[in-house]
Amino acid sequence: MLKRKASEFIKKWVESKEKKCLVVQGARQTGKTYVVERFAEEHYEELVEINFKQMISAKDIFEGDLTVDNMVMAMRFRFPEKKIIPGKTMIFLDEIQECQEAITSLKFWATDNRFDVIASGSLLGIDYKRASSYPVGYVDYLKMHGMDFEEFLWGFGITDDMIKNVCSYMISKTAIPEAINVQMMNYYRQYIAVGGMPEAVQKYVDTKDFREVDRIQRSLLQGYQYDIAHYASSEEKVKAENCYLSLAKQLLDKENHKFQYKIIEHGARAQKYYSSIEWLLRADMVHLCKLVTDVRFDLDDYTRDDFFRAYTTDLSLLMAMKDFSLKQRIVENTLEGNSKGGIYECAVADALYKKGYRLYFYKNETSKREIDVIIQKDGSVVPIEVKSGNTRANSLNALMKNNKDICYGYKLVDGNIGESEEGIITLPLYMVAFI
Repeated sequence: MLKRKASEFIKKWVESKEKKCLVVQGARQTGKTYVVERFAEEHYEELVEINFKQMISAKDIFEGDLTVDNMVMAMRFRFPEKKIIPGKTMIFLDEIQECQEAITSLKFWATDNRFDVIASGSLLGIDYKRASSYPVGYVDYLKMHGMDFEEFLWGFGITDDMIKNVCSYMISKTAIPEAINVQMMNYYRQYIAVGGMPEAVQKYVDTKDFREVDRIQRSLLQGYQYDIAHYASSEEKVKAENCYLSLAKQLLDKENHKFQYKIIEHGARAQKYYSSIEWLLRADMVHLCKLVTDVRFDLDDYTRDDFFRAYTTDLSLLMAMKDFSLKQRIVENTLEGNSKGGIYECAVADALYKKGYRLYFYKNETSKREIDVIIQKDGSVVPIEVKSGNTRANSLNALMKNNKDICYGYKLVDGNIGESEEGIITLPLYMVAFI
C-alpha cells in the first residue's frame, strides 16, 4: 500500500477545531479516492461512500430540503446496512461535480458539524460556463497530484530518517557520500521513467517491469484523451487533444522548449489554439511556466502570458507520449542532446509544481542569457539552472553578479553538492524534491 502525504493532511483536517467539509481536487487517477477510502478504513467505524458517476440514482438523496437530518435519513434508507453515527462515520461524496445539489449541501454539513464529510472529483467534470463553485467559507481544499519523488522513495522502503539524513547534507552544504548520491540518482532516474501516477508506481514497485509500467502509462493517457472528448466543447475537442499530444515534441524534441503552435499544425497561431491551452489548464491536464521580462520580486508584474512552456501534470503522461525506449535510456543514463536536457527540465518543473510553486523562466534575446526555472520563496526570487551534466551555469553566474537583490540560486546537476562565492548552491538533480 503506497503511503501518501495527503493522508497526513486529512488527519490534521479531522483534528482541526473549526471543522468544515474537505474538498479533494485534482486530475483523474492521482489517487484521490484511494487515499480517502484508506483513511476512512483506518480511522472510522463506517464509511458511507457515494460515487455520483456510478450511482446516478443517489442524487435523489439531495433533492428537496437539504437539512442534515433529511439527508442522513435518506442515506439510511438507501444503505440500510450502514450505521450512520456522528463521530464514527465518514461521508464521502465522490465525483461530486456530477451533482450540483450535493455541492450545495456542503454548506449545511459544515454548519451542522456532526459528521466528517469529504467531497472529491476531477476538475474535468466541472462546466466552467455555469455556476458550480463550492460554498465559500464552508470548505477546506486539498489539491492532489501524482506522487512526488519522496513518496516514490517511501514505496521502496526508504524511510523518513534516511531521507532526513540525505537532506542534512543539503542544509550543511557538504558533499553527500558517493555511494548514497549514486543510489539516489538511480532512484531518481527510475522515478522519471515511471512518473508519479499511483497505478504506474505500484506496478513498478510490485514487478520492476517497465513493459508493465508502459502499458499502464498508455492506458492513463488514453483515459485523459477520453476525458477531453467527453468534457471539452465540440469546438475544443480536436484542438485540445492535439495541443496535449504535442507536449512531448514541445519539450523533448527541440532546443527551445517554449510552447510553439506551429508544432501542433503547420502555420498555426495562438488565435486558434490558445483557448485549448486554457481548457487544458483549467482541466488540470497541464501546468505552465511563463516568461518574465525582469527577474525581480514580484515576478507576476513582469510576466508575459503569451510566452510560456507547457508541461504535463505528471511525468507518467509525458512518458506515454514517447517510445518505450526513452524509459530505458533514462534509467541507463544514455540520453543525449536536447532530450536529456529536456527530460531533466521537465522533472524539475514537475517537482516544483507538485510542491506548490508557481513557475517562471527568463530569456534575454540580446545577451542570449536564459534561466531555466525561477520560483519565489519567502518573498525572494530564486533562479534555478538545470544541467544534465555538471557544466558551468554561465547565465546564472551573470544574473547573480548583476542582481544583488537575489541572495542565492540553485544549479541542479548530475553531481554532488557545492557552493560558489556568487551564492550559487549546486545540488544533485533529485534534491529539487526537497527544496
